[in-house]
Amino acid sequence: MKICIDTNIYSAFKKGNLKIRELLENADEIYIPAIVMGELYAGFVLGTKLMDNTKDLKEFIEQPGIYVIDINEIIAERYGVLIKILKDNDTPIPTNDVWIAATALENGGRIATFDTHFKLIPGLMTIEIISKYKK
Repeated sequence: MKICIDTNIYSAFKKGNLKIRELLENADEIYIPAIVMGELYAGFVLGTKLMDNTKDLKEFIEQPGIYVIDINEIIAERYGVLIKILKDNDTPIPTNDVWIAATALENGGRIATFDTHFKLIPGLMTIEIISKYKK
């Protein structure tokens, strides 16, 4: 299974959540959208462990089967379409999460997140993490 992770999944993994670790270990491929990388680095810069957190993240993304996905023209176009759909449906979600969803849709990954609002994105496959993996 291909998994596109949200920021909160990486954070749960780093906090030692064994169920998230199991989910990631069983994935065929793990995608990390560039937007998630930005959110993580913002947290690192605002926190007190910048060097340690940056080192840990670099080690994580260097593992086989883990790919950082940059924003490209196709993802940007999909983002624009999703913004329109969400607006038309009067179901806005955070802008960064629309980018993350567009990345997941374009790369065929199921989104792994604790945020339920991803279910508002048409066609986006989610992994039921809310109850299954949060503890």
